[in-house]
Amino acid sequence: MSGGKTELPYQSAHEELHYINRSGWLRAAVLGANDGIVSVSSLVVGVAAADPSPSAVLIAGFAGLAAGAMSMAAGEYVSVSSQSDIEQADIARERQALIDTPEAEEAELASIYEARGLTPATAALVARELTAKDALAAHVRDELGLSEVHAANPLQAALASGLTFCVAAALPVIAAILAPPGQIILTVVITTLVALAGLGALGAHAGAAPKLPATLRVLFWGAAAMAITAGVGHLFGVSV
Repeated sequence: MSGGKTELPYQSAHEELHYINRSGWLRAAVLGANDGIVSVSSLVVGVAAADPSPSAVLIAGFAGLAAGAMSMAAGEYVSVSSQSDIEQADIARERQALIDTPEAEEAELASIYEARGLTPATAALVARELTAKDALAAHVRDELGLSEVHAANPLQAALASGLTFCVAAALPVIAAILAPPGQIILTVVITTLVALAGLGALGAHAGAAPKLPATLRVLFWGAAAMAITAGVGHLFGVSV
């Protein structure tokens, strides 16, 4: 109580909303969806340029969808597992170093804070207090640059990538099925460009990033991939 009034605990009037915790699954999801649209669309367009028969185009589309989804999921799981293995190995080395040379590790932590702008005395104080609280967590965060937000999650990445690949790859296949006779390439290209634009905007929205640069980036590379593949199919008259 002060002057007859109750003092309320301080509460910041400014609360920030961050999206960095979405970076792991969002990266894998956008990668899977983009690869699903671009690779299967390019495959369908390339095959249609070489052999426009509906049966050949649909077989290629479904085969590309199934193989691509499994490849994306397996590739994400293996690559992110490798990243996780490296992270865990580094953490194990830090844990052992804290056992073998605790003073040197505390001094190393202080030097990191000093390099970031703290005075030597303040850096030493911060290093000492953080070491007393949780030395390993301090080194993992400030020396290795790792955190729970950025920790590799192989299963999450594999599921996000494989699932979004299937959903996105289904769009050009459905477009090829519903395309009027002789209009497979045009229908698939238009569908793909619209889907890519939506993917770029959706990915940017999920990460609260500017939509226009993301949309243009996805559109450019998707269109380039389809154009090159169609050119190869038309030039050689073979499925690619």
